[in-house]
Amino acid sequence: MKFNPSLEHVLSDHMSRYSLVIATAKRAREISERAEEENEILTEKPVSLALQDIVEGKVKVIEPEEIRNL
Repeated sequence: MKFNPSLEHVLSDHMSRYSLVIATAKRAREISERAEEENEILTEKPVSLALQDIVEGKVKVIEPEEIRNL
């Protein structure tokens, strides 16, 4: 299953692109490390799973006001 949301949809909460990239990378790393610890084989890329978690609200991105809308 391919997850490919529009950038406007993902950034609709006034999140900066920088915050989205950093949050996605951190979440992807968490997913990858957990899968490795549990000897789980991922069928989707960790970055796709991380972005999906952010879009679905499973992960909340908190960013400082000064970097919004970069």
